[in-house]
Amino acid sequence: MKFSQASNVLLLAGLANSCLLPEERAGGHIRRSLNRRQGNNGKAIGKGDRFNGGSSFPRGIGSGNATDMSTILNVNEVTTGLQGLVNAYGIQTFVTPYKTYEGRTITGAKIGGSGTANTNYHVYLNGAIHARERGSHDSVLYFISDLLYAQKHGTGLTYGKKSYTNADVTKALSTGIVVTPLINPDGVNYDQTSNSCWRKNRNPKSSSSGDPDTIGVDLNRNFDFAWDLKKWASSVASEVASTDPSSEVFHGTAAFSEPETQAVKYILDTYTKVRWFIDLHSYAGDVLYSWGSDTDQSTQPYKNFLNSTYDSIRGITSDSTSSKYGEYISSEDLNNVQTAGNRFGNVMSTAAGRKYTVMQSAYLYPTSGASDDYAFSRHIADPTKNKVYSYTIEFGFGNNQASCPFYPTAAQYTSSLQETNAGFMEFLLAAADIGLE
Repeated sequence: MKFSQASNVLLLAGLANSCLLPEERAGGHIRRSLNRRQGNNGKAIGKGDRFNGGSSFPRGIGSGNATDMSTILNVNEVTTGLQGLVNAYGIQTFVTPYKTYEGRTITGAKIGGSGTANTNYHVYLNGAIHARERGSHDSVLYFISDLLYAQKHGTGLTYGKKSYTNADVTKALSTGIVVTPLINPDGVNYDQTSNSCWRKNRNPKSSSSGDPDTIGVDLNRNFDFAWDLKKWASSVASEVASTDPSSEVFHGTAAFSEPETQAVKYILDTYTKVRWFIDLHSYAGDVLYSWGSDTDQSTQPYKNFLNSTYDSIRGITSDSTSSKYGEYISSEDLNNVQTAGNRFGNVMSTAAGRKYTVMQSAYLYPTSGASDDYAFSRHIADPTKNKVYSYTIEFGFGNNQASCPFYPTAAQYTSSLQETNAGFMEFLLAAADIGLE
């Protein structure tokens, strides 16, 4: 989807539909105070362990369950929920080799596919890279729970106004799915216990002053894609990311400086046939596809992120003439990402009746070091690596009545589960239709 310069300005002006707060969008260098805002914190966080150490298992909203969804899953419940799925369905889980600053492990799972070899998995779903985007890890965990329940019991799945048959479930599982529901456990734990609208991880080494208000790295600016801000036009460089540890978009001391982003790279390196990737965020109501660096173009392959000739001019999406810069993507790849994106974006709109916009990432705002661009860039930077069609999904819509607009109300949480899970289903079906290899 192409936008005019005027429509791009309107998108950037719509801060209520952005994954950054207004004070975070203003140049990237303004430090947001962590003083808690007055008012409602949205849907409550779970206490204790509803899965009893794995002796009981999650069941998602699509299979008819709502009994254990009165609260948002806490960090521990993601781990015990995965263990419950191991005990109930015999799925395989894994732990990445990188521990977070606070000593937590990052656990993933793999389901479906045509066998147990790592090369049989073609889809990767990642959740909760930004700590405050509540409902993200719930969406991923409950979705795979639904698939497993429907497979075992021979049923379909229903998400709001969108239903799928058991044949659809079988087809979706055939793609082979790897998930990390909670990639930022330190940040999520801090956000859930402080209600501080915390975005980053909790690495204090990122702050030269040690000020607790400035620690942490924005993990979605820490991937190795156009990470060096010298690659960007000076007019946007301070917005795409920041070298200032006090910024909410601080990109870290180097690309992949953080264990959480190293874990994502590890999964892509380990599951070498992954072709499709979603990083789940809130709350803009968008389905975003690559590139996030500049306007997509399919006629000048020499204009790409590896070509230093174009350093210092990237990121200006209004310069659409052939003499200016645009990020190269082949016409076939662009058609594939748009076709799949439109399919699951339309389904997300159908599920709960809230309209989702499908568009190129750069037209929300340009970003440096983002997970989706890194995943798609891998096969260009290194032709031995698999091509990965990549998306950022911004589920839901902001709640201005809460102390943090990323904290959903109970009604928003339910609607978001319907939307993301229906979208995941359609994403898997589109992946199977377009191709897994």
